[in-house]
Amino acid sequence: MVSKWLVNEGPRWAFTAIWIGLNIFLFAWFCHFFETADDFWYLRRYIGVGLCLARGAAVPINLNCTLILLPVCRNLISLVRGSGIGVWRWMRRLLDKNLTFHKTLAWAILFWSAIHTGAHFWNYHRVVTVWEENPGMTCIPPMSNPVRGPGNDPIIIMWATVAGFTGFIILAVFFLMITSSIEVIRRSYFEVFWYTHHLFLIFFAAFLAHGFGELIVGQNNTDEHNPEFCYSRNRRFANGTCETVIIDGSGDRNQCDLNTATFSHAGAQSWKWVVGPLALYFLERVIRIWRSWHPATICRVVQHPSKVLEIQMQKEGFYADVGQYVFIQAPEIAPLEWHPFTLSSSPEEDCFSVHIRIVGDWTENLARRCGMNVSGKAEDEPPPISAPPKLLIDGPFGTASEDVFKHRVAVCIGAGIGVTPFASVLKSIWYQSLEAGSLISVQKVYFFWLCSDLSAFEWFADLMRSLEDQMNAQQRGDFVQFRIYLTRPGNTAEQIRALVASTMAEDGSPIVQMQDANVLQFARPNWVQIFDSIGSNHLGEDIGVFFCGPKALSSRLHTICNQFTNTATGTRFFYNKENF
Repeated sequence: MVSKWLVNEGPRWAFTAIWIGLNIFLFAWFCHFFETADDFWYLRRYIGVGLCLARGAAVPINLNCTLILLPVCRNLISLVRGSGIGVWRWMRRLLDKNLTFHKTLAWAILFWSAIHTGAHFWNYHRVVTVWEENPGMTCIPPMSNPVRGPGNDPIIIMWATVAGFTGFIILAVFFLMITSSIEVIRRSYFEVFWYTHHLFLIFFAAFLAHGFGELIVGQNNTDEHNPEFCYSRNRRFANGTCETVIIDGSGDRNQCDLNTATFSHAGAQSWKWVVGPLALYFLERVIRIWRSWHPATICRVVQHPSKVLEIQMQKEGFYADVGQYVFIQAPEIAPLEWHPFTLSSSPEEDCFSVHIRIVGDWTENLARRCGMNVSGKAEDEPPPISAPPKLLIDGPFGTASEDVFKHRVAVCIGAGIGVTPFASVLKSIWYQSLEAGSLISVQKVYFFWLCSDLSAFEWFADLMRSLEDQMNAQQRGDFVQFRIYLTRPGNTAEQIRALVASTMAEDGSPIVQMQDANVLQFARPNWVQIFDSIGSNHLGEDIGVFFCGPKALSSRLHTICNQFTNTATGTRFFYNKENF
């Protein structure tokens, strides 16, 4: 059972365990250091356990802030994916979890920040009230207290120090970034998410300044002035003076004079952690700005059923592999917004294309600007356009679909518009099959498409029919197995078949041919039965399962891949999901 689980979960959880272990180790190590180091002996007399908690939590914060920018360096990830190191399957599949890791790092920063901030609230309270609470503090060198003097207000002191002021800025900005990243907000109010996420510039500026607050004071000369020994020899007298008393004849009275202890600030460390990733991210942004500087040339715009817009484009120097995605910006609509779309074209085509489902203000405005009738009503027909809109393209970037050709058997599952990466894959298979002597590494493709509306099939049906005809001409009709599932609730199979028949009578739609070939199904797929059959047909094979669609179905397919992995026969289902 464990060996089955390790096929899909092993690399991810091994990496997660190493990351969690490193966080815990750094926290424990630096807690112990600040709890035992002689340099901070006097400071610990003021604030106690708050010192080791605050400093111990600061190091995992530094670590996670170092890592959090790397998963969104898309060019770096694409470079690793395409390099020699990317041939390791487990590493390539970890790269597909870059956004998941990015979110996990954010929650980790929030967790350690809660400990760090809570400890420092206690520390500020202690350093400004310890004078009144413990008169014995007279026998501690005043310079060891970073906020010297009695009668101070802890709240005022927090805002008056660089560390406190920048700490509040960091917390406020991070709170806005995390709350606006919640899925319901991100999907419903994408602009809110987009703009607040760019507050990371303020976050890192305050983060760098935070370390220069010089709040932590350490002793420089513990060898000449041992703090623990001298504190045990010092006595406070009624007149407020402090004098060294030699009890057992050991020690040097002058050595324990408070004036002989020297102190300095611990110094900023955070910048050393994040300067490298910040430089990498800056280079990433420069590359993306430079690459998107010249707009793409729109070759053709096609309006498909079910409110799907196809845009075919060309751009000098642009080359994309199968299943990759790009970011698109329309300056006339929103000059600061970039939206990701999977390429539906193959590398062999002259133009690259995207299929965009019209949902939300941005896509509706883009469709109207391209001359598309969004509502479908004649009276809402948009006016003719004199020139196509200007589109900036950033990318392409790699995805899991690139690995389809690394498996002999591939299972491709798309839901709704999630079929687009597999349109690219199937087109590439088609073009490769046309080349004389071309060898395709993948030997069998199972393609499943789930959709709630029959008309949505129309824009993709031509491709499937052409590929099927080509395979039949080469006597490889069983190379690609198509299954299309119409899952629209409330419609019976009889009603839908009647619609298909009427479509055939009007224009001989290719959907009818697929229905005759038992391709079109009027129910939800029985995944248990499907995967059981595929596993039985390909014993001992490593089967790549590729999915693009909603999260709920992804979780179901992920579980089934683990369920039908059989280490006894060597049949393994490797699950891959599109993430961008």
